[in-house]
Amino acid sequence: MKLATFRDARGSRIGIVRPGAGGADALFDLAAADPAFTDMQTLIESGAPGLARAAALLHARGAEGALWQPLGAVELLAPLPRPVQMRDAMSYATHIRQSGAGTRRLAALLAGDAAAAAKVVPAADIDPVYRARPIYYLTNRMTVGAPGSLVHWPRYSRVADFELELAAIIGRSGRDIAPADAAAHIFGYTIFNDFSARDAQMLEMPGRLGPAKGKSFDGGNVLGPWITTADEIPDPQALAVRVRVNGTVWAENTTADMLFPWPDLIAYISRDETLHAGEVIGSGTIGNCTGLEQGRFLHDGDTLELEIERIGILRNRIAMPQGSAV
Repeated sequence: MKLATFRDARGSRIGIVRPGAGGADALFDLAAADPAFTDMQTLIESGAPGLARAAALLHARGAEGALWQPLGAVELLAPLPRPVQMRDAMSYATHIRQSGAGTRRLAALLAGDAAAAAKVVPAADIDPVYRARPIYYLTNRMTVGAPGSLVHWPRYSRVADFELELAAIIGRSGRDIAPADAAAHIFGYTIFNDFSARDAQMLEMPGRLGPAKGKSFDGGNVLGPWITTADEIPDPQALAVRVRVNGTVWAENTTADMLFPWPDLIAYISRDETLHAGEVIGSGTIGNCTGLEQGRFLHDGDTLELEIERIGILRNRIAMPQGSAV
């Protein structure tokens, strides 16, 4: 199932998305069919029985036209507007290599040294720590933005960028989860756009505590357009991905080649620490799926589309308070 959080005249609700031909997607209103389906977090916490009830309800009442709406007639919200927790990994070697070079190139460009920027090349390999253990950080669960939203770029930044990631939503709490058991703890998957203020991030990273204002601003952690339940994604590391800006393809890749696949990542995070239902874990940025790696960035009015096979398209538009610096 594809499960969405949306808002209409009756408030915030959850529903099941049915993709249609030519963009004629429809939404089955779970809350209208059964008031017990109050929000996505409650559904996640209800586990397999809750998903089974939702599927049974769709089967039993799916012919009732009053329970359906055109998807375009409602406002989509982030499927989890306020996750229990958000963690973001660094799982793709290509991105790690290229983003380091991209940062050095950007620094040279901002300093007005185009010749030095042209000489920057990616390192031959990544730091050994990335192969030794799954590196991740805690990101801001309070700044989650919605699919289709206008992202108001922070006033302190003039270099707007994106990061395409696959995100797993934890469906069953657990501690010391064995890799063999990890799949049973995943509720589903969604797209995560880790918007990045690169000029701010560049100044912060030498402090070795990770990004602060480079990543943390209202609406900057975008999730969506909905959650595809895990049963519809048998292999999360075999999904095609695509980035488009204003309709032009900027990147194509797949979710393969994670340094640590999902079972190992979940096992590592849950060592002596409880993972809770409703937590979101980002895979890390898929190789070449940022502007930083390509040496080009977003501008005021740009429409960005991040697509992952079996999930959908996460679309946002950018509003910058001042012009881009590059």
